[in-house]
Amino acid sequence: MNTGRRVKTYLLWMVLLLQELFYVYFSTEPLLISFVFKKITVMVSLGFKQLLFLLLWGAVFLTGCSGQGNFLGDRDADEISTSAGMVEHLRKQNIPALESADVWNNVYGPGIELETRHYQIYSTLIEPLMLRLLPGFVESAFREYNDQLFRPLETENRFTIYLFADRQQWEDFTDEFTGSRTQVYKKIKAGSYCFKGACVAYNIGRERTFSVLGHEGWHQFNGRFFEFRLPSWLDEGIAMLFEASRSEGGMFRFEPGRNLYRLGDLKNTILNDRMIPLEKLLGMNPGEALMSDDEQEVRAFYSQVYALVRFLREEGYGKRLTSYHQMLQDGLNGNWPLSNSEKKIASNRNITLTTGWNKKIGPRLFKEYFGNDLNAIENEYQRFCRKIVYHIKLKR
Repeated sequence: MNTGRRVKTYLLWMVLLLQELFYVYFSTEPLLISFVFKKITVMVSLGFKQLLFLLLWGAVFLTGCSGQGNFLGDRDADEISTSAGMVEHLRKQNIPALESADVWNNVYGPGIELETRHYQIYSTLIEPLMLRLLPGFVESAFREYNDQLFRPLETENRFTIYLFADRQQWEDFTDEFTGSRTQVYKKIKAGSYCFKGACVAYNIGRERTFSVLGHEGWHQFNGRFFEFRLPSWLDEGIAMLFEASRSEGGMFRFEPGRNLYRLGDLKNTILNDRMIPLEKLLGMNPGEALMSDDEQEVRAFYSQVYALVRFLREEGYGKRLTSYHQMLQDGLNGNWPLSNSEKKIASNRNITLTTGWNKKIGPRLFKEYFGNDLNAIENEYQRFCRKIVYHIKLKR
């Protein structure tokens, strides 16, 4: 190998290893030395022994300085591969929001039970980083759900979350948990669902798993607390505020403006001239969009209601934010201006919300709290949509 190629290879592997080290450092997860050694072995074969020594020493230094100080060698890695070993590992860590950890005995796989102030989590996903971050994530989400209201809510009964290691475990649990509705929920391609007040998910990668947990967690939250069920545009639009987040010292900050998946769909919708008129959007529900068998329509619905909720909260320095909070507070307390028959439907969660109900109630509530001039609001909303996707670059 000539000198130029050796230098390029040298730099490439240095960048790759540094990337791993910095990921471990900033994620606050203790360094898995045995895992790093596997990557280092490849570099040894390239003859960079001096570099490797310095990088490994740097890894030890960085991790020690981060205050974690708990190294996992091969023996320790073997121990945390079991439920009992993982429980002991988690108990030794100073994990934000985690109150207790125990073994979860179940028929689906080795399990862990985590308890926080507001959540009971049952997981067959025995993965250290995910389990360390999960308590802080759900408690951060609960705090942010409360921020949609004038006053925060509390509960004595913890919310239940099931997180499975893979799709097969999730489907097996769903068969038993949802009974006759199992085929409906198993049509979900990659994500989670809420049923009987519990959120049920499986691992689809750390970022995407947290995204669906944040989304479904909002449905779980308002399903317990709100007297009235929310129209689809509002319920789904708010849920998407919690799909993008950033870890900060073990807790999380939610960043709706970084939801690139929804922003990309919104830009595509605008470029393809497929924007759904506001009046129609307010009366739609996800089932109606899915039944159209038009994927662009589905993506347009979700991305537009995501943008609509952001519009109500953000546009004009939050000039509609008080009305937005009031609408949710009235839904929480059962004070929407509905007829007695409509109130019964809105409050009875055993009655399916029909397409007709959404078409009737969705636009009416919007006009009640934000004004009757939908044309003027739509023009402002369309400008807002173009503004928030201006910086988004789509793959060709």
